[in-house]
Amino acid sequence: MTTIALVTGANKGLGRETVRRLAALGWDVYLTARDEARGSAAAAELDVRFAPLDVTSDASVAAAADTVRRQAGRLDVLINNAGIGTPDIAVGDTRAADLRAVLDVNVLGPVRVTNAFLPLLRAAEHPRIVMVSSTLGSIDFTGRPHVRAAVPPQLGYPAAKAALNMITVQYARALDGIQVNAVEPGFTATDLTGHRGHQTVTEGTDVIIRLATIGPSGPTAGFFDRAGDVPW
Repeated sequence: MTTIALVTGANKGLGRETVRRLAALGWDVYLTARDEARGSAAAAELDVRFAPLDVTSDASVAAAADTVRRQAGRLDVLINNAGIGTPDIAVGDTRAADLRAVLDVNVLGPVRVTNAFLPLLRAAEHPRIVMVSSTLGSIDFTGRPHVRAAVPPQLGYPAAKAALNMITVQYARALDGIQVNAVEPGFTATDLTGHRGHQTVTEGTDVIIRLATIGPSGPTAGFFDRAGDVPW
């Protein structure tokens, strides 16, 4: 039976490469994006399905879930990849309003999507959820001297990814039979990093593909990068 997967925020970068690699495995993959023109063009190039999906919109997420329900009847793998960065604002100057967009996309987005697709995941024999996170959301990692020296303090993105990490663990605890894990792609050359990353998108998606393809005896409630476990 063909594995059915859905990737959010997948018209470019890590999301697009994840779709490409999963489709190369013979999977039936839904590429989703909030920009319908870019998303449908990317899906056509990769020869996969396209579903419009804006993770900040309840209606859009519900419509995408209904599309998958009608066309496939289940979802084996959900990859919550959509994410944004934050403006370069000093911590002391950051207002609550400055955090609204990053929290809506990076925290509430995965909750909206996961909740909407839960019935379809529960209809699968071996459902998995992969949350694309970051070590910038790891309190252990960001407290290390070399990170403190290299990464300026900021509120939005690290706080959002720390929240996503906790959400991952709580989903894993609560959703019996569904393996839920968080991943750190690494410093990858994408729009999010201003293409300054030293990794290619293929290298950045290695850990996403690994957790998407785990067997029933594989991990849940874990945080991983290409090398292995990542501290929370």
